[in-house]
Amino acid sequence: MVDKLKQNIIFYLLLIVDFYLIPLLIQDTGTAMVIMLVIIPWICLIISIFYGIKNGFDFWYVLIVAILFVPSIFIFYNSSAWVYTIAYALFALVGNLIALPFRKR
Repeated sequence: MVDKLKQNIIFYLLLIVDFYLIPLLIQDTGTAMVIMLVIIPWICLIISIFYGIKNGFDFWYVLIVAILFVPSIFIFYNSSAWVYTIAYALFALVGNLIALPFRKR
């Protein structure tokens, strides 16, 4: 498991950028909605597709995406953002599934 984490660290770093640097662009409610409902999910989906192409379907990856997002709730958002944990995990799941036909063996 540790070797797989090291092997895929770039994907996790990109998710950290997505979850922790992109929200710094939030200026008001409008930009918050665009960032949380459009930008972050699309970036998460794209990262997940590339992860899936490289690694195939990985349930642990989906779980890690959710776990990586949780601390950002306390940093940038309020308690109503907990639902996004599930939403971004679902985007990771969908990205992983979209990638299956393109998987490198």
